[in-house]
Amino acid sequence: MEKKCNKPRKLKFQDYKKNTLQSLNEVEYFLNNFGKALKCLNLYKFFK
Repeated sequence: MEKKCNKPRKLKFQDYKKNTLQSLNEVEYFLNNFGKALKCLNLYKFFK
């Protein structure tokens, strides 16, 4: 039996594009939720 070498896979442009778009979506989701969290914190401080 032959052993397969675990060479790192070369990334193509499409892989970079996919990873970049996924990262941007994650950042956008975080920032949207961060804004909602800030509103809740401001209300909490106001009523405290």
